[in-house]
Amino acid sequence: MMKTRHLATGVALVATAGLLAACSSGGSATESTASADGELTHVTFALDWTPNTNHTGLYVALEKGYFEEAGLDVEILPYNGSYPETLIDAGAADFGIGFQDVTTFSMAAGADVQAIMAPIQTWVTAIGMRADDDSIQSPKDLDGLTYAGFGSPSEVPTLQAVIKADGGTGEFENVTLGTSAYEALYSGDVDFTIPFETWEGIEAELNGTPMKYFQFTDYGFPDNYGLLVLGNKTWMGENPETTKAFTQALAKGYEDAIADPDGSAAILMEANPDVLTEEELVTKSQELLSSDFMLDENGEFGLMTDEQWAGLGEFYLESGLLADVDGNTLTEAPDWSSFYTNEYLTD
Repeated sequence: MMKTRHLATGVALVATAGLLAACSSGGSATESTASADGELTHVTFALDWTPNTNHTGLYVALEKGYFEEAGLDVEILPYNGSYPETLIDAGAADFGIGFQDVTTFSMAAGADVQAIMAPIQTWVTAIGMRADDDSIQSPKDLDGLTYAGFGSPSEVPTLQAVIKADGGTGEFENVTLGTSAYEALYSGDVDFTIPFETWEGIEAELNGTPMKYFQFTDYGFPDNYGLLVLGNKTWMGENPETTKAFTQALAKGYEDAIADPDGSAAILMEANPDVLTEEELVTKSQELLSSDFMLDENGEFGLMTDEQWAGLGEFYLESGLLADVDGNTLTEAPDWSSFYTNEYLTD
């Protein structure tokens, strides 16, 4: 469920780079967190996929009234296949979900988008294969095997870098299967894929087909913010108080999810009963996210660094994966520090 959205976005962002940068911001320049008569300020939020545990903090903040307390009326735009980066850049959404590895493509192409929070601090995905496949002991063993992928331009270079770091050649067969990748892995038709450990990994265990993993950073590959909250950069500059109120209220929701994963998972499921029907999967997913992925090395929530943005960005730049608004391959690094800000999250 979550994986296809994450990886497939990269292809579309590269293909539509001109659209992303050409769209103008349609957001209002009116700065107010609540009107004089107490009316709430309306803001919109675009999901990247159907509701899941990446979004728990959003639903907790809604249920507990954190947005209302901040003077905000937050509308969650129903997922319809549009990329949040596209909607935010065009002014059709004020905020939304993103991922560092794919959002970098749109920002490099000039999209009017900026990251304001990183609810997940590290890779949530990993190279995954069946736990009972004893023929694969390290990444170099993936040479000559079949990878079930999702169509992102970053997938193969990333996998090659990890395999080569382990002493392999980085040569393997790549087939694009989308969400069918997991079924193909379980049935033995392919050898490896890139699952979300916090969703497909748990799902596999519950189904009796557990996976084992190779972590990207264990083989020298740069780290990645596994989840971002994005905003329209121009709109936020014109509405700094509204942006800060939204960011800090949303952060409270995610911090509650860290402190009380089971209770927060219940809120998520109650808000989305038709979508989230497997209680054990949702609860275990939130427990794993909350315990292992949502705080930085200093125990802080949501903050980002130049080092982490530049690390992944430089890999994509050196691999020739970044393009400008006209589709020309970038040869010089953009200002990575402009891709994010911590100013709205901190007082």
